[in-house]
Amino acid sequence: MVLLATGWTAEQIAEVLQIDPNTVRNHFKRYRQDGLKSLGHVAFRGSACQLDAAQLAYLEAHLQSHLYLSAKAVAQWIEDTFDVAYTVSGITALLHRLGYVYKKPKLIPGKADPEAQKAFLAEYEKLKQTKGDADPIYFMDAVHPQHNPVIAQGWIKRGEDREIRSNTGRRRVNINGAIDLNRLEPVVRFDDSINAVSTIALLQQLEQRHPDAAVIHVICDNARYYRSKAVREHLETSRVQLVFLPPYAPNLNLIERFWKYFKKTVLYNRYFESFDDFKSACENFFRHPNQYRGELRSLLTENFAIVGE
Repeated sequence: MVLLATGWTAEQIAEVLQIDPNTVRNHFKRYRQDGLKSLGHVAFRGSACQLDAAQLAYLEAHLQSHLYLSAKAVAQWIEDTFDVAYTVSGITALLHRLGYVYKKPKLIPGKADPEAQKAFLAEYEKLKQTKGDADPIYFMDAVHPQHNPVIAQGWIKRGEDREIRSNTGRRRVNINGAIDLNRLEPVVRFDDSINAVSTIALLQQLEQRHPDAAVIHVICDNARYYRSKAVREHLETSRVQLVFLPPYAPNLNLIERFWKYFKKTVLYNRYFESFDDFKSACENFFRHPNQYRGELRSLLTENFAIVGE
């Protein structure tokens, strides 16, 4: 009230106090109506819930199986079901008290098999216990970043927009790579396309890196080029042994987290005028693995999530 009296606007006060401008205006309305006494009770105690315990339990069960896009839609369901009317602000406060927040759901493969994922993790633990001391375990996959910024959230001043230029083409780079959890030094290839030839070349790079290993275990998905006849024939005389993930289980391939970190570092909200500049930025990321080893150490941990349960 003092700031309003000295000429501040509701928007300026809201920005300083990190509240909504309408909250400032509502406080001012209460002050004009009932003076300072009315402000002494603001926000210290909420009103009693309009739903009883049984209704709240029914609402909880309903929200666990239905995803609403707005608080207004939840309020409408409550009114239709219980004949109890809530304002948008009231239902928002109720949802917060029940432990709900407004965020995006996670997409998972529609055919994810949780039991197959659990069985794979059991085999993975067995592999770690029985492999030779000099035998590494790699996670392998390909990524195909496109010459265009990846738009991501960032801190932008309230009331303003931030523009990022985009490219009109659809050119991309194709990267085939593998990473282990001990060295955290990615082995990557930039190829015109990811196929059996690219895969064999990558596996040969891994063998060159580990001359003393009896077996090099490489975990990968079920991409056709990993299961191709040419790759199978190469493996007959190779020290590499492929370990295939269950179908529809990218959550178990730790290199997926590495690719996400790569995109966040190089591509998020960044514009590259030419394709050559874009490709050079991608290549430079992999030339200096030591600079992000600390972040990868905390990111590439074996806290696997089972999806589809």
